[in-house]
Amino acid sequence: MIKILDRLLLFFYSIVIGAVAVCAVLYATNVLDRSLLMDTELWLDNIVIAAAAVIILISLRFFYISIRRDRTNHQSIDLRNEHGDIHISMETIENLALKAASKVRGVKDLKVKIRVSEAGLELIIRTFVDGDTSIPELTEEVQRHVREHVAEVTGIPVATVSVFIANIVQTQSFKSRVE
Repeated sequence: MIKILDRLLLFFYSIVIGAVAVCAVLYATNVLDRSLLMDTELWLDNIVIAAAAVIILISLRFFYISIRRDRTNHQSIDLRNEHGDIHISMETIENLALKAASKVRGVKDLKVKIRVSEAGLELIIRTFVDGDTSIPELTEEVQRHVREHVAEVTGIPVATVSVFIANIVQTQSFKSRVE
């Protein structure tokens, strides 16, 4: 919700600052009649003061956003052992799963999605296959390799490894032409 509000404020701020800049350029180049600004009434002065106050508040908000530290927690799995804490990023686990799955012959274009549950990691692997290997055997081998490799390297139990076969890779067969 805060991000949407900040985007709306930034949009409003951009429009107002752009309009003020255009008016300033027109005023400086004498395109805008200078007598318009000299004969202002009290209500117009109040509107200008209110608009300036809003612009200052929005400017302060954007200044605060620009200098604050990003406190978003990069997703990781936290473990504790007798020596201290261990933080393993989700990207690390994803790369381990990709490495293990890519060793299986017949899989191409791998993508991994990770969920953390109470039982352990739930890995969802999306892949293309070559179509020459039995899909049940291929998926079983991918599941076994990924489960063993991720559990062995990270020490985190892997609850499930789901394999989604997205499609079959079309291999190009070249026919020799004899002329």
